[in-house]
Amino acid sequence: MIAIDKAVLHILDFNSGQAVYSDAELELSDSVETFLLKHIEKSLASQDACPGVFYEDSSFKESMDRYVRGEVDFISFSKELAHILEDAYAHVEEMASADFICCDMRVDDARKLALLKCNSHMVYAHQASQTETGFRNEIVHHASMMPNPGQKMDEFAFVDVGSGEISFLGKRYTMDGNSVCVFSEILLECSRAPSQKEAMKHITKAAAKIACAYGQDEVAAAAAAKNYIAEQMEHSDTLDMQGAGKQIFRDNPSMQADYEAELQEAGCSEPVHMDKEATLKKVGRHKLKTDTGIELTIPTDYFDNTEYVEFNNDGDGTLSITLKHISNIVNRA
Repeated sequence: MIAIDKAVLHILDFNSGQAVYSDAELELSDSVETFLLKHIEKSLASQDACPGVFYEDSSFKESMDRYVRGEVDFISFSKELAHILEDAYAHVEEMASADFICCDMRVDDARKLALLKCNSHMVYAHQASQTETGFRNEIVHHASMMPNPGQKMDEFAFVDVGSGEISFLGKRYTMDGNSVCVFSEILLECSRAPSQKEAMKHITKAAAKIACAYGQDEVAAAAAAKNYIAEQMEHSDTLDMQGAGKQIFRDNPSMQADYEAELQEAGCSEPVHMDKEATLKKVGRHKLKTDTGIELTIPTDYFDNTEYVEFNNDGDGTLSITLKHISNIVNRA
């Protein structure tokens, strides 16, 4: 259960070059609270979020500790964070204006800080105006619209006040010729580990790459990687990145070693905590697209089962796929 105790909105207007910092908290009316809760729930469940650990000299950690001890009030603390973001984004070329929301909240029994940043969007709407001859209906555009509850926040971070655990989604920007993740490198000052989505992608990508290097079937290796992930999630919510190579290439120690080296180079060797339900949903099916434009979606469980699907290398160097034991075909538009 999520309960928001305090929230504030600051406006970072890079079009006018002037930020507007709020001196008062948001009034948590039903509509405002619903808006925030929807975005918080969606962001907390995001598989794109990366875990992080504060650096020992993190200024954010020091500021947060002062706020938690009551040495700084909520508005002042949030303004300090907004100033850091404004100063950083000011160095980004053609930066869109944005809204920054800071929340002090509770998730079950854990107190957390939620930092939500969304770029302003342009939308079109109708507008009725009274004229001397009657009403005139017009189409107007608004350039400072926030994302609706069904959309995603552009960037966000959640910090557990007690444990210091961090989960964040931060984009990289070019600043003075350098690629910088503002949220992790400048605001939070923390490390970055692979997200759940990146962990799955690295396993399948590394498996396919090693299979290709040894002249084996890349598609089969990627499917085997998904099978490994699915089996892991059946009994654990932690994905053993290194263990994948031992299972996918169980009969070839050289391929196992190369796979482990590939993950080490990508910085993805440590176990990753996963959302079991969401992960199983993603790896439950394997999608294929041929160079002839034919697309197939095959349940991962059936991929290696030649009783249902069989891949053949034809004499002319092409591949063929045989689907077996089909009793009924449904036409879907």
